[in-house]
Amino acid sequence: MTDDARLQQMPLAGIRVLDLGRHLAGPTCAMLLGDLGADVIKIEKPGIGEDGRSAGPPFFEGISAFFLSANRNKRSLTLDIKRPEGQEAFRRLADTADVVVENFRPGVMDALGIGYATMSERNPRIIYCSISGFGIDGPYAGRPGLDQIIQGVSGLMSVTGFEGGEPVRVGIPIADLLTGLYGAYGVLAALQARERTGRGQVVNTSLLEAMVGTMGFQAVRYLNGGEVPPPAGNHHPINAPYGVFRAKDGYLTIGASAEKRWEQLCQLLGAEEWIEDPRFQTNGGRFDHRLELESMINERLQARPVAEWECIFNDVGIPAGPVYAMDGALDHPQVRHREMVVDRPHPVLGTVSLLGLPVKFSETPGDVHRIPPGLGEHTEEILREVGMTDDDLSRLREQSVI
Repeated sequence: MTDDARLQQMPLAGIRVLDLGRHLAGPTCAMLLGDLGADVIKIEKPGIGEDGRSAGPPFFEGISAFFLSANRNKRSLTLDIKRPEGQEAFRRLADTADVVVENFRPGVMDALGIGYATMSERNPRIIYCSISGFGIDGPYAGRPGLDQIIQGVSGLMSVTGFEGGEPVRVGIPIADLLTGLYGAYGVLAALQARERTGRGQVVNTSLLEAMVGTMGFQAVRYLNGGEVPPPAGNHHPINAPYGVFRAKDGYLTIGASAEKRWEQLCQLLGAEEWIEDPRFQTNGGRFDHRLELESMINERLQARPVAEWECIFNDVGIPAGPVYAMDGALDHPQVRHREMVVDRPHPVLGTVSLLGLPVKFSETPGDVHRIPPGLGEHTEEILREVGMTDDDLSRLREQSVI
């Protein structure tokens, strides 16, 4: 099967996305659509590029690892959308597009004359995905919202870390990544709604809404009369034993809070007497005494290395696994088998390793079909697709619009 034929089988084949995203949330949203076959056109500043290109270190031969992580499956077009000529070129592109993704502060796109109201008059089917820090309206709408700021404001940092210690951020930009995921989810729903109505619409989300919406039972327990949740540490906030424990040569996670698994764990650790211990008769009791229980389990685990315990526990159905650093995680045989790491040819790096697609399809699979593009790599190609001539391109280049 040719590459073109394979692309035509993807779920979003024929959908064009204009990606004005910067940094991470917007680019992630557009990338996820590109993974499913959408033609994603990344619109960047001439000569400079999107801010993510300079984010780092590390850089590989001058290419930002940060940029590589969020920009597969895209074409790059350089265009100065602050200039009237650039805005007109954007409008021509939007006439052919299905989706626009942007994460400027609320109001910026309207001020440039390329907001949803203007674009929908020309193209009523267009879908605008607007991502912001705090939302498109409300008392904090104008505030800038970076990932770590939102991790703090949303309550996430308050339940991360250890009781009595400092608040702890999640080790990845989780607010940016989840907002990009929610944005893509919204775009897919809007595309489906357009099949019924024939019209596009605005899809908006924010880092704050994405993170508050992800707080799940920690939020619901408080909202319905529970206490303010404390930091969860390395153990589950309501179940025990379910957390991180220390074996002979390292750490492993164990989830054995269900009664059957709890009894199996006690037997495998040679601690059958724990089953009758009044402190540990129920999940609630084990949770209340989790620090004592952790110490007791750690002591028994010293008899064997992590790899042996992992097999012993999983063989009887107790979920358990090592705590890997990034090298162990990405070299894991199941991660490799499920193609969550893929290698692709790269004109500068020779080969670039990228993350694969977490969602698989039996009939219309997505794929990493484009490596993250060079700055402006596809500018002429894309503008010719909307009818621009050699003279048009020369004029825009002389004016530094592209």
